[in-house]
Amino acid sequence: MSKLIRGLYNLQPSHRGGVATIGNFDGIHLGHQAVLGQLAAKAAELQRPSLLITFEPSPDEFFTPARAPARLTRFREKIQALHCQPLDWVLCLRFNHALARMEAGEFIRIVLVEKLGLRYLIVGEDFRFGHGRRGDLSLLQRAGEHYGFEVATMPTLCLEGERISSTRIREALARGNLAQAEKFLGRPYHMSGRIIEGDKRGRTLGFPTANIALHRRRTPFTGVFAVAIQGLAAAPLLGVANVGVRPTIGGRRALLEVHLLDFEGDIYGRYVQVTFLRQLRPEQRFESLSALRQQIEKDCVAAREFFAAR
Repeated sequence: MSKLIRGLYNLQPSHRGGVATIGNFDGIHLGHQAVLGQLAAKAAELQRPSLLITFEPSPDEFFTPARAPARLTRFREKIQALHCQPLDWVLCLRFNHALARMEAGEFIRIVLVEKLGLRYLIVGEDFRFGHGRRGDLSLLQRAGEHYGFEVATMPTLCLEGERISSTRIREALARGNLAQAEKFLGRPYHMSGRIIEGDKRGRTLGFPTANIALHRRRTPFTGVFAVAIQGLAAAPLLGVANVGVRPTIGGRRALLEVHLLDFEGDIYGRYVQVTFLRQLRPEQRFESLSALRQQIEKDCVAAREFFAAR
């Protein structure tokens, strides 16, 4: 199980001399898992620790927060997913003005050489870094020859002729194509979070919901889904979830609401994982709460039929 290191100032001598990779690793999809598998194999060969270097927030969120892509995994979810990978350490660097201004050569010298003393580095063929994104694979390879570390590339992984990437997964989710997203991720897509107290609007409609804080600037999709919820009982519970801003009641902030089928209990404060299994319909605005109630009834029927067919 990997351990988290927050910032360069928390590095210890035992973290030096390892093999590393660098990137956002949003989603920890099959392409990311292939990189981590190659990293683990090299770490075992050299008998050195393996290290993933990532950034928080992402560079896109730092430079253009309004246009940054929706996250597949928020930071906590990403760390949880990395715990399941063959990896020793995750080094998270705070992406701030100082790091944004750091030239590529300076990043190599300070972070990779002086702080980490890397022996081996794996990056994607199109990896760019440093101020103005002026650092590239060629610069890394020249620096490796100078400082004494090896640089390897990991070609983009394709599945059934399609390139696996976080962007492709976001596009699939936005289309409601959960099957394609699952194929690229290697698992069904899920979101995690803590159940918070809401406005109890669902209860007045006859469909009480668990409201889950998403801690995201944007969500990769909206709509109504058949879902399974882990974290409330020994076995996953089934439900109907809405992801969106709830336009019928004038909502503005994206929220995940889950109506649990055939379950009652005190669930506030519980941390849960919601796995999305089938999109039932897009999110839409209704002319009245009565019309919304009727549609929710239909959604629950559709979800039960889906679960029965599975």
